[in-house]
Amino acid sequence: MVTSEISDRYRQRGVSSSKEEVHAVVDGLDQGLFPGAFCKITEDYLTGNPEKCNVIHADGAGTKSILAYLWYRETGDASVFRGTSQDSLVMNLDDLACVGATDDVVVSSTVNRNARNFPGEALAELIAGTEEFLEGLRDLGVRVTSCGGETADVGDLTGTVIVDSCAVATLDRGKVVDNAAIEPGLAIVGFSSSGQAIHEKFENSGIGSNGLTSARHDLLAPVYKEKYPETRDPQTPEELAYCGPYQMNEPLPGSNLTVGQALLSPTRCYVPLVKAILSEHRSQVSGLVHCSGGGQTKCLRFGTGVKHVKDNLMPTSPVFEAIQKASGTSDEEMYRVYNMGHRLEAYCEPSIVDDVVTIADGFGIDAQVVGRTEPSERSDGSNHLIIRRGDLALTYDTSS
Repeated sequence: MVTSEISDRYRQRGVSSSKEEVHAVVDGLDQGLFPGAFCKITEDYLTGNPEKCNVIHADGAGTKSILAYLWYRETGDASVFRGTSQDSLVMNLDDLACVGATDDVVVSSTVNRNARNFPGEALAELIAGTEEFLEGLRDLGVRVTSCGGETADVGDLTGTVIVDSCAVATLDRGKVVDNAAIEPGLAIVGFSSSGQAIHEKFENSGIGSNGLTSARHDLLAPVYKEKYPETRDPQTPEELAYCGPYQMNEPLPGSNLTVGQALLSPTRCYVPLVKAILSEHRSQVSGLVHCSGGGQTKCLRFGTGVKHVKDNLMPTSPVFEAIQKASGTSDEEMYRVYNMGHRLEAYCEPSIVDDVVTIADGFGIDAQVVGRTEPSERSDGSNHLIIRRGDLALTYDTSS
């Protein structure tokens, strides 16, 4: 049984995978029109239309931007920050997609930088990356527009760069995907986070933008601690800072990518896929979960009286195998921190599974039934999760 105790290794790096202290505050606030939805949804305050609603989301690339910084300092290649732009935007757009907002989205980005370490050429690539990524989405039929952003020179706050974004959409209330509808009897379809989708230029390792503080320190060698002290928190114990076996240009075991390429793989965007699925099967899709913070345990927050069973997971990507081997991180924590093979899952009627998988195949994204929902076995009816893979069996509760 997995408890709410999180590994000291993760906490000592100043990170919480479950963010329980955040939920302790926000869970008691107004939850909006659809309390069970993936994102908070409010009345349409922009136009006052009672048939519509507003959704706004703010997130960013997190410490993944530090990896781009390391690559830039090591190679001089500022174009690496184009991927950082995508990382920040996708962490918002994919969350919005999970409530059905797949079109007419407006985004804005904020860059907090140390101008001494993050000069104009890097900033130019970051901005160009935003426009390039959004243009690619529009080519796929997703209407999303940038309204600019803000660049703040805050050298006292950051040694490198922080890239955050905000996305806003208005949608018909009748088209909202409300995860409160997740109930027993549904199939869980997982969509791979790795490989190469049709809208990606390179093979994707699947790492996304979650767990990168630990991934960076557990895989990369102490040389980076010495060369780039601005990329780490001095309060992190020395033995947990850049304590891995690899340099960024070394091959990642079991992969065609180097370690640096794997860690820097731009976060895959699922919005075009979600738009296609909902356009054909909206009434048969009960919920969508973006397996971001919380990894494979994210689903615990959605549905009522549900036992989530995941017993047919996709293969674990080489990048996650390398992280676990280098760090000795427990299976329990790996599945709570990382997506471990799929970063989006649809909760749908079993009758449409074949169609959903076929739609994903058209985007070059592997998909399969990874599990199902059953009635809760807890005396209080609370949600819980069972993960089975070979001889591995993990159990998580809502308090995990």
